[in-house]
Amino acid sequence: MSNESIEQVISETYDAVIIGAGNGGLIAAAELAMRGVKILLLEQHNLPGGFASSFVRGRFEFETSLHELYDYGPSSDKGGTRRLLEKYKLDSEFVEVPEAYRLILTDPDEGVDVVMPFGIDSYLDTMEKEVPGSKESVSKFFDLAQDINRATAYIGQSKGNPDQNVLLKEHSNFLKTTAYSVEDVQNALNMPEKARSILNAYWVYLGVPTSRVNFTIFASMVYGYILKGAYIPKFRSHDYTTALDTRIRELGGKIEYNTTVEKILVEDGKVVGVETSKGDKIKTNHIVCNASPTLTYNKLIHPKSEVPEIAYKEINARRHGVSTFVVYLGLDATADELGLKDYSYFIYNNKNTEVLYESLNNLETPGVQATICLNNAIPDCSPPGTCIISITTAFLPGVWDDVKPEDYFTLKNKIAEDLINTFEKTTGAPIKEHIEEIEVATPQTISRFTRAYNGVVYGYEPDSWDSFVPRLMTMNDEKHIEGLEFCGGFGKRCHGYSSALKDGETAALLTLQDLHKKGELK
Repeated sequence: MSNESIEQVISETYDAVIIGAGNGGLIAAAELAMRGVKILLLEQHNLPGGFASSFVRGRFEFETSLHELYDYGPSSDKGGTRRLLEKYKLDSEFVEVPEAYRLILTDPDEGVDVVMPFGIDSYLDTMEKEVPGSKESVSKFFDLAQDINRATAYIGQSKGNPDQNVLLKEHSNFLKTTAYSVEDVQNALNMPEKARSILNAYWVYLGVPTSRVNFTIFASMVYGYILKGAYIPKFRSHDYTTALDTRIRELGGKIEYNTTVEKILVEDGKVVGVETSKGDKIKTNHIVCNASPTLTYNKLIHPKSEVPEIAYKEINARRHGVSTFVVYLGLDATADELGLKDYSYFIYNNKNTEVLYESLNNLETPGVQATICLNNAIPDCSPPGTCIISITTAFLPGVWDDVKPEDYFTLKNKIAEDLINTFEKTTGAPIKEHIEEIEVATPQTISRFTRAYNGVVYGYEPDSWDSFVPRLMTMNDEKHIEGLEFCGGFGKRCHGYSSALKDGETAALLTLQDLHKKGELK
């Protein structure tokens, strides 16, 4: 067969082009296609999902990165993530995680080993039992979180232009806390230290110490998990991302894989098209970009002179979040045989999140791990007599850059062994003697897989000045190139699966609004 007969053929003009088939890009494509927009989704990989995927080793199918979905909820009390995915009528099933988490804190000054349940009342009762006298301050934390959720829902509905009088009158607690860190608010609530350690177990999902992480986003996340529970796709993330692929095509959208966008073409401050690695030049005045603004402004915008100085200042002012290091284990014993009763394990060697965060900045085994036993949520996710465990830790950007090729495998295997040893020691589960399959992914692995800057899995760190609320409030001011919207983990809602999915919808609706305003929809 000649090369000419297999060359890619793409229609010349589209209403909108979506760059990247990660969580945000897939939702943006589905939303626009559902509303009759002629779209083209371009993805450099050979399958959809980005980090929302799976892979097979031997008898086991491993979840690439997801631990649990926030704000999904049961059918009787649907969360925003569930309502969003159900809107597209996906043929994909989700199951509830049994408990919030087991926290094992090996801090020599104050050790903790506690299993925390879902449900606000149950959570408060368990906390009071573990830390007598803590219930009042933790209850106030959840009351504030409830107020914040109502306020952020209002801001989202206002598309970044909320009525200040409504905020002052109906959401005063939100305004009082939005500029503060988690530590600031917990200090004001006089929350006992041990209660903080237990409540703050989720900090690693944002990857920023509680002295810096914005209270608004942290409280919303914790409240969402504890109120509505956590869910995971029954057949791994690849199931719902391929379901989104199918739905986009059913709605008339076009998707091309193995196609890297090399240039976003801009003239006089306006998007005019894209150019791919295959030489295709595609005309469009609207792009939804699932790549980070850092990558986009530094590498994709063409010509470079079209990137305004303020765009560079904004991305340079932000800190990139962490990359991950994951040990995937397929074991020839069941969870029961190993003595593992829980799904989610947070294991920290220090109660001080500043110290834990700093441990991510060295080429040594971090003092942080978030581990899941998938079978305790999905019993039949692996063959009978087996189970799947994934141990995850993190590193700050660039830490692995100076590793010499000859040292790479030795270092990665040592860190993997240390993480397994820690899990064995803290849980009593004899992991090593039951390993049938093992795969280890470092930040370098992730960088190769997604081409993300320094293998960054999380987006920009959500400090108080750059968290969910400031990004929503200023999203109309941060449009530096007409026709370009960003979505995904670097977007307006910060990182995380649920945030990236919802951010895709927001980017699509803003693009749709622009298309209507300019009368460009046929």
